[in-house]
Amino acid sequence: MPCEPGGQNAPMVEDARGSEVLSPEALTSEEIHTALGALLDRRDSGASGTVLGAGSDDLAAGRRFLEALVDGGWMVPTWPARHGGRDADASEAVLIDTVMGDYDVADLYPYGVGLNLVGPVLLDHGRPDQQDRWLRPIADGSQIWCQMFSEPDAGSDLANAGMRAERDGGEWVLNGSKVWTSRGAYARWGMCLARTDPSVAKHRGLTMFAVDMTAIGVEVRGLEQINGDRHFTEVFVSDVRVPDADRIGDLGAGWGLTVETLAHERATIGGRSFGGGDTEAQGLPSWLEGWRSSGHLNDPVVRQRAVRAFILHRVNQMTVARAAFALGDGETPGPEGSGAKLRSVAAFKARAYLGKDLAGAAGMLTGTEGHLEFLTAPSMSIRGGTDEVQRNIVGERVLGLPGEPRVDKDAAYVDLKKSR
Repeated sequence: MPCEPGGQNAPMVEDARGSEVLSPEALTSEEIHTALGALLDRRDSGASGTVLGAGSDDLAAGRRFLEALVDGGWMVPTWPARHGGRDADASEAVLIDTVMGDYDVADLYPYGVGLNLVGPVLLDHGRPDQQDRWLRPIADGSQIWCQMFSEPDAGSDLANAGMRAERDGGEWVLNGSKVWTSRGAYARWGMCLARTDPSVAKHRGLTMFAVDMTAIGVEVRGLEQINGDRHFTEVFVSDVRVPDADRIGDLGAGWGLTVETLAHERATIGGRSFGGGDTEAQGLPSWLEGWRSSGHLNDPVVRQRAVRAFILHRVNQMTVARAAFALGDGETPGPEGSGAKLRSVAAFKARAYLGKDLAGAAGMLTGTEGHLEFLTAPSMSIRGGTDEVQRNIVGERVLGLPGEPRVDKDAAYVDLKKSR
């Protein structure tokens, strides 16, 4: 008989539906493999997956994947069992994530905001009724969330957000616009930053809301990226009524929630080792082995660039491993996520640009292998916070360098000069 997670004498707990499941105590790698092997196919090490959803809008595959894993709590193991997790501690979650890398995982980019950003924030700051309403649908993929932060006048300076939220009894009336809203075209809910008090400094007058994207007054327009993706949208909000029950966190606490959300976002991007795993025979990533076997590395200049890309890849892998170890010790994402994000971007771009160069004249054709990654590469320095913002964070909060001058930090938002 195959072993079950937790062993034969593992205690039973109830999941969100009241069914008894094995507790995650004393999980071993073998037990996790047994459980996941019954649900998923083994990963083909030579297959190339999507990168942050590039070239794919497949929602069905991700939803089926999450539905298959939710009863065992395998996708979000540290979440409470009744919300689609399995009450695992951080070290068990790291072990599960490591074993998951051996299996065929669906493209979960459409579900990333909910799983990686909104879910953790709701667990920390959401009311019990909000957690009951939103966490399980996030875990099983039945509800997709988007992140409504950036605005035409509030990109890198996100605290300059001007979307208005005015109270009307037990509701809030929202007006304004958002841009670069990932997943906006198909999201059911939006995590929305809005200004509830323009009379105080811009960092202090913000509040976070959950906005029903199907509500009257919400208009979503798609934005096509250079690589053909349509994940980004601009969202226009006109007299949209949001119940106070859908306010996330305290009134005026929106900036703190924003900082926490962005830390989770940087940790998510920086915590990924783009480029796949190593081939079993040579111990090299498949892309580097492909270049070697094709004879590209015989050229000393190409070899130098390839080795540089490989070093960036290895440093990124070690950074990801260190971050996983820190999470295993119970640490929360912090400013080191900015450094990790910078490293992952550098590794991705070095590999994508060299791969395109090696294609020669054929690289001008859209059907060339790696073309999608090449067109996606520039966005890596922008999404999740620009490289410049990340360097400021590392400089100020990690290296202790003097901060950038901020002449408007204590001025009331209503007194600031704005373009509109």
